Amino acid sequence: MTLGFGVVGTGAIGREHINRITNKLSGGKIVAVTDVNQESAKQTVEQYGLDAVVYQDDKALIADENVDVVLVTSWGPAHEATVVAAVEAGKYVFCEKPLATTAEGCMRIVQAEMKQGKKLVQVGFMRRYDTGYVALKQAIDKGEIGQPLMVRAVHRNPEVGEAYVTEMAVVDTLIHEIDVLHWLVNDDYKSVQVVFPRKTKYSHGKLQDPQLFTIETNSGIVMNVEVFVNCKYGYDIQCEVIGEDGVAYLPEFPSVVTRKDAKLSSGILMDWKYRFMDAYDIEIQDFMDAIIKKGAPQGPTSWDGYIAAVTADACVKAQQTGQKEAITLEERPAFYSEKAVLETV
Repeated sequence: MTLGFGVVGTGAIGREHINRITNKLSGGKIVAVTDVNQESAKQTVEQYGLDAVVYQDDKALIADENVDVVLVTSWGPAHEATVVAAVEAGKYVFCEKPLATTAEGCMRIVQAEMKQGKKLVQVGFMRRYDTGYVALKQAIDKGEIGQPLMVRAVHRNPEVGEAYVTEMAVVDTLIHEIDVLHWLVNDDYKSVQVVFPRKTKYSHGKLQDPQLFTIETNSGIVMNVEVFVNCKYGYDIQCEVIGEDGVAYLPEFPSVVTRKDAKLSSGILMDWKYRFMDAYDIEIQDFMDAIIKKGAPQGPTSWDGYIAAVTADACVKAQQTGQKEAITLEERPAFYSEKAVLETV
């Protein structure tokens, strides 16, 4: 079986996914594309030699009977409408984050999916497919460090542009930690507080950088997450889980160690794409395999997208107030319980 993909959004990430589905992975074929910039869509078809229809908009693409999966890589605010339309048409959906720009929008997607009675949506939180995070999760789940008590995490970028403002530290950067840390410890969030340390000289007027987020879970795990997007020295992702019986660390990205000029050193990446390139490949392949073999995606769900949105909203509020802000979720529907996921297999 080969899944027909319709791609909505042919910008950088859209083209990367088109390339991996066309040239690197198995089980999928690009059969349709669309973009608000029609010239971009046409150029993409030519660039990758696709036998694909260029549609005027997402509605026409979704209506194509050859489209089994709608791949949503458009501008974030446009995601909700496309995902809802695709779900209502009974199509599978892979949606890059955010699932929607508001918690209410995510909930509308959740309700549309439940109405179909079948899991159709996967959200592009690729860190769950990174081999380092997978190994860390396995160590936690096996009880190798006992019950988790604390988490310390770091998300550093070498630099960002003038368009990057304080709120984006949450919605563009911390959002990945919000999902992956929730997944690692399998515990819903309770509250968040933000502290702004001394501002780096490399920031600008509309960006407070760095930022420290303290997130508490329902069971009492305390997570301290640093976001520092002008650290200058490289792209650096760290995670340390402190348990009752030991400590587990996210493995460092592999790099050659050299001894030279009286120094022992190893390289650090400067571009986030290289850090998680393999995870993107594994993620999309798993998505296709799950649909073909099990009839439903098995990765991050619409409910996970909702959790991320609610948590991000609370984090932004905490940036603004400087106070501890509650993270309040609706009750998880049985449709998204672990048992329900297993029943779809």
